[in-house]
Amino acid sequence: MTTASSVLHPSDLWADVLAVRSGHPLVHSITNLVVMNYNANVLLAMGAAPVMAHAHEEVADMAAIAQALVLNIGTLEPYWIESMRQALQIASKRGIKTVLDPVGAGATSYRNKSISALLAVASPSVIRGNASEIMSVAGSAVQTRGVDSSAAVADALQAGRDLARQTGGVVCISGEVDQVFDAQDRRASLSNGHEWMTRITGVGCSASALVGAFCAVQPDAWRATVSAMAYLGVAGEVAAEQVIASGGGVGSLQIALLDQLQLLDQASFAQRLKLHTAA
Repeated sequence: MTTASSVLHPSDLWADVLAVRSGHPLVHSITNLVVMNYNANVLLAMGAAPVMAHAHEEVADMAAIAQALVLNIGTLEPYWIESMRQALQIASKRGIKTVLDPVGAGATSYRNKSISALLAVASPSVIRGNASEIMSVAGSAVQTRGVDSSAAVADALQAGRDLARQTGGVVCISGEVDQVFDAQDRRASLSNGHEWMTRITGVGCSASALVGAFCAVQPDAWRATVSAMAYLGVAGEVAAEQVIASGGGVGSLQIALLDQLQLLDQASFAQRLKLHTAA
């Protein structure tokens, strides 16, 4: 049963981690070419089952059997946007959770039009992006630097709240301190992670993929999003510290992060978690 409680404990989030690990949810991802392989490996390390399918001939069938749908417009083009529209329509009719990653929103008019086309089909359960992406989707006049944020998370807080109310869903703003809002005005702040995570292609997009996996096993999309972002942040923090201690760099962090997504234990997670919730 979905709960509107804004109170979350480390044990609640860990229960969601175990649910992903044991449930192996099928996550249908229509994602971008740059991150497809890493996103799939992140889901596999977590215990989920990824499927990357975008052909018009099968996208509806795949959306009909998946337990969550993740849409990422990083390398968008008309064929893929139509695939996303079809999948979103099926997923929404089925009532399964959907996640939209509006990569580069605000950078070009085509990206903005593509996002509008998807939102016209259905409101996603979760929208996750950086500050300028969220501000753009919410209607603010902000220019994104390619796919990087041109705004700080603090600049996007009101836009995040407004967008959650507009869609009736969850909005996650990623940054140095991740912020997760929902339409009921619940808010969570997460301060884990490491700045090296921003120097690996696909970590942000993988966060959206993980949100999909957690949404597949946790009915409360806000809690699921908090759990996913918390787990990724702590895993990345541990991985970065290990890599730095061994004299490695960001290339090694890619592998170390996958290892920690698989191996992170409850005690380490609970000890490191930096979470604040409010309503």
